[in-house]
Amino acid sequence: MHHFQYKGNELCCEEVPVSNIADEVGTPLYLYSHATLRQHFKAFDGAFQDVAHLTCFSVKSNSNLAILRLFALEGGGADIVSGGELFRALRAGIEPGKIVYSGVGKRVEDIEYALKSDILMFNVESSQEMLLLDQVAGKLGKKARVAIRVNPDIDPQTHPYISTGLRENKFGIDIKDALEEYTVAAGLRNLVVAGISCHIGSQVTLISPFVEALRRLKKLIVSLRDAGINISYLDLGGGLGITYDKETPPHPREYGQAVKAELDTQELTVILEPGRVIVGNAGILVTRTLYTKKTPEKTFVIVDAAMNDLLRPSLYGSFHAIQAVKFKDHKKIKADIVGPICESSDFLARDREVPAFEVGELMAVMSAGAYGFSMSSNYNSRPRAAEVMVKGENYYVIRSRETYEDLVRGETIPDFLKWRNLHKRDIHD
Repeated sequence: MHHFQYKGNELCCEEVPVSNIADEVGTPLYLYSHATLRQHFKAFDGAFQDVAHLTCFSVKSNSNLAILRLFALEGGGADIVSGGELFRALRAGIEPGKIVYSGVGKRVEDIEYALKSDILMFNVESSQEMLLLDQVAGKLGKKARVAIRVNPDIDPQTHPYISTGLRENKFGIDIKDALEEYTVAAGLRNLVVAGISCHIGSQVTLISPFVEALRRLKKLIVSLRDAGINISYLDLGGGLGITYDKETPPHPREYGQAVKAELDTQELTVILEPGRVIVGNAGILVTRTLYTKKTPEKTFVIVDAAMNDLLRPSLYGSFHAIQAVKFKDHKKIKADIVGPICESSDFLARDREVPAFEVGELMAVMSAGAYGFSMSSNYNSRPRAAEVMVKGENYYVIRSRETYEDLVRGETIPDFLKWRNLHKRDIHD
C-alpha cells in the first residue's frame, strides 16, 4: 500500500495535492510519502521481529539524508557500497555498529574511513580485497570484522543487469572456494571472521531463489563450524521486488516466514538489506508536459523530466505507470513519453496507452522511489531535480533543485586559458 491516492479529481500525496507542490517547487521533482516509507520499513522489519536481526537499508536505492534519518529513528542500519554512502549514513545519524560495507571495488581510503568509523562488518568480495583489508587494518592498529560474500550460483529470475548471485557475475566468491577463503581469513592477524554474506539480485519476485540460497549457506555454515570457524552474522542481502506493473511479489511477511522456516539456529543474528521493497512505491516523479508531437509513425508527449532524472526505463526497459495528476475526461492515446535529452533512448514510456496529455499538464511517474534520484545525473548539463517529502498536511523540500551554478561547482579554467583574447586567433598556437 502507498499514500498516493486520488481525492476527487486530484492526485494527492497523503493530504497534500501533488499539483500544489509542483506549482510551488517546480518540475521535475521527486515526491516521497513519509507515512509510506515508515509503514514499509515497519512491515519489513516486523516480519523478523521474533528472531535476532538487523535491518540495514540499502543506501544505493535512495540515499537522501532525510530518508536515511527516518530509518535511523526506526532503529535501522545501512548497507553501503562506497565511502560516500558511509558519509551519508553517518551524517543521517545511523549508528556505525549497524553499518555493513559491500561492493567489489573498495578503495584504500574508503576502507580506512570505515575502519576509523568502527562499522559493524565488511562483506569481502575477493581474495585480494581480504589481504588488503588485513594490511590496512594492521596499519591503523584496528581489527576488521569481516564476512565473505558468497556467490551461491542461484538464478534470481530477474533482469540480467541486476542479477548478482550467478557464477558469471562479478560479485562475491564462488561458494565452492568459500571454505578455503574463510580458512585464510581466520589466519590473518588483523581480521575477525564475523559472518557470512550473500546477495542474489534485485527486483526478485519469487521466494524460492532466496530459500535455495539460504539452504546452500546453511551447508557452508556447517562446514565452517566443523573447521572450527564460528560466525555470528548471517547476511542474506536484499532484493525483494515490488509491483511496477503486473508483478506479484511476496509480501515481506511471507518472505520472513519462509526465511525463518529455514533457520535452525538462534545463535546467528540475521542481517537484511532491503531497499526497493521499502522505498520503491513510496516515491513518484512529477513532470510537466512541454509539447505534443505527431509523426507518421508515432505520437510523442514531450515532458520536462528525462533519462537523466529517471534512468531505469532507458537502462533496463523498465515499466513505470503513468498517471495524470489532475484527472480529466481524457481520451486515451498510444504514445511515447519522452524527455529533452538528445538521445533516442530518452524515454519514460514507449508505445503506452496514456491519457491525451495537453501542454502544461502534470503527470506522475509512479514507483520511482528506488533507483530514481540516486541514479540521476547532469547529462546534457541538466540540473538535478528537487526532492520533497510529505508528512500529513505538510511538505518539506529535502533536497533543493540544483542551479546552473551547481553544474560548474568545482570546475576551474586554468590561467593559461584566461589571458587570451577569445575574439582573436592566437597565431602562435
